[in-house]
Amino acid sequence: MLPGVLLNSGRVHRYATKLLEQSGGTFLFKGPWFTNMDMLITSDPANVHHILTKNFSNFSKGPEFKKIFDVLGEGIFAAEAELWENQRRTIKSLMNRTSFQEYVAKTSWNKVETCLIPLLELVSETGMEVDIQELFQRLAYDCSCILALGYDPTSLCSELPYVPHEKAFVDLEEALLYRHILPEIFWKLQRWFHIGMEEKFRKGKEVIDQFLLHFISVKQQNFKRILDQREDFDLLTSYMRVLAEKGGAPNISEEFWKDLVLNLIAAGKDTVSAALTWFFWLLTTNPAEEEKIRQEILTYLPSVKEVGKWKIPNRDELKNLIYLHGALCESLRLFPPVPFQHKAPLDQDVLPSGHQINPNTKTVLSFFSMGRMESIWVEPSFKFATFNAGPRSCLGKEMSFVQLKIIAVAIISRFHIRVKEGHPITPSASVILHMKHGLMVKVSKYF
Repeated sequence: MLPGVLLNSGRVHRYATKLLEQSGGTFLFKGPWFTNMDMLITSDPANVHHILTKNFSNFSKGPEFKKIFDVLGEGIFAAEAELWENQRRTIKSLMNRTSFQEYVAKTSWNKVETCLIPLLELVSETGMEVDIQELFQRLAYDCSCILALGYDPTSLCSELPYVPHEKAFVDLEEALLYRHILPEIFWKLQRWFHIGMEEKFRKGKEVIDQFLLHFISVKQQNFKRILDQREDFDLLTSYMRVLAEKGGAPNISEEFWKDLVLNLIAAGKDTVSAALTWFFWLLTTNPAEEEKIRQEILTYLPSVKEVGKWKIPNRDELKNLIYLHGALCESLRLFPPVPFQHKAPLDQDVLPSGHQINPNTKTVLSFFSMGRMESIWVEPSFKFATFNAGPRSCLGKEMSFVQLKIIAVAIISRFHIRVKEGHPITPSASVILHMKHGLMVKVSKYF
């Protein structure tokens, strides 16, 4: 089976979906004995529910996850047990604060109004084509850095400057997928000889580490001011303040803060940018649905028709956009930004499908496959896992929906987006479901 995986590495998610359909939703992948690549892959909703929720305590990230995703360090995506619980509890309390939720909406709105909309207006006036995926990636990256670090890298502007640390995140994501596909000995040899994807990974990690450690150092040097002032709402500052109130912040290592912020930025930028790209592509292929969403926006947010009178939609106004919410959910079902999840049982277990798995068996949950298998969607139940499920469900789910809706409202109410004729639409070979060739579009004004 390994040759099939390698031959289909460029379309690995669709290849896995085909295998899962043929095997009833779960299959055991057997690699050559020397590769340590044996793994169970499933898209069976009952199995996913069992692993993520019902028997959550028996499923950790596992040693293989730690090897592959070593870049995450001890951040919330990789941490286990008490360290994970402490981070999750603190981050959840910070995200639930009204001040932070308002900060999210204001940050997203300001970026859209001052950067994205002027860029799209320029594109529409000149008749140029633009890679809207790149614009979304830059927008989401800027917002994520502001929310996590309190710093705006201004990657989204008319010049579209090269931002090394933004590009480094993309390089890391691509390399991480190949660690899943290649036998461990292969990618470790690449790392040893500083070649291939592993050299790309090493350079990218170095750039990101330098970027994050610089801002963490600045925060630590201004620690007293951080304690005294209350107008900074970014997550790093707020987290430092919480620990300081407990007497622990000065003793926390830079490595802990780096891992924390890296995980937060990665989560925020990827969910929003990938989701927006696939959502707008689907809209261009379904113009009738696009018009329904536009009319819903004009009905519940009439000020969008009055140039210069825009204001940030509040949460209640966004909740009225039911059709938009449904369309976003449908897009996320078909194209989940994080297409798979990696787990391993602590003790032997038997899945609802009848498959027995031994301790530390690599277990991959394919959300991409689960969202498009006809056998599942005939009778939906526990099926929508885009934001994970159970105790590790995504803390930023509501924040992401607020950002997605604000950006969608701003664009749909003002512009028509049309994909360049003949442009190839293919998922990228990455742990994040970007488009391999970007999304080249033409933009025209709606009013």
